[in-house]
Amino acid sequence: MRVAIAADHAGFTLKQELALWLRSSGYDITDLGTNSTEPVDYPDFAEAVAHAVLEGKADRGVLICGSGVGASVAANKVPGIRAGLCHDTYSAHQGVEHDDMNVLVLGARVIGVELARELVRAFLGAVFSREPRHVRRLGKIRAIEERYAASATSNRQPIRTGV
Repeated sequence: MRVAIAADHAGFTLKQELALWLRSSGYDITDLGTNSTEPVDYPDFAEAVAHAVLEGKADRGVLICGSGVGASVAANKVPGIRAGLCHDTYSAHQGVEHDDMNVLVLGARVIGVELARELVRAFLGAVFSREPRHVRRLGKIRAIEERYAASATSNRQPIRTGV
């Protein structure tokens, strides 16, 4: 399986650990950065993983930031991405089985390396069930994406900086 992995500066160390472990476990890993603990912006890496998955360069993605929240929010802005922030194994596999989750998001300041490995193992080992109720729900998610994508182009709002 091909896996795209990326992190911001807060997730760099965990990303390095997971990438090494995944390669030694036989996965084809594409490391999309960052390559140090120097501060960077997590949306850039979330978008890179999202594009790798959507373009078929990776079957799944793993994204890491400090809490996982920001990277999850950013990745889910990309239509077709179903990113889930998971800190328990049930959510990591159930998110794939029921929701066809294609990006796992982890908080490096929330979990340790061993739990991260368990979560990635559960995520990569899971398969979407294709049960009619889950397929129906995914169709509704796609419809929401399409509705808001169409209106977003005509209702652009300026970015607020919090000031």
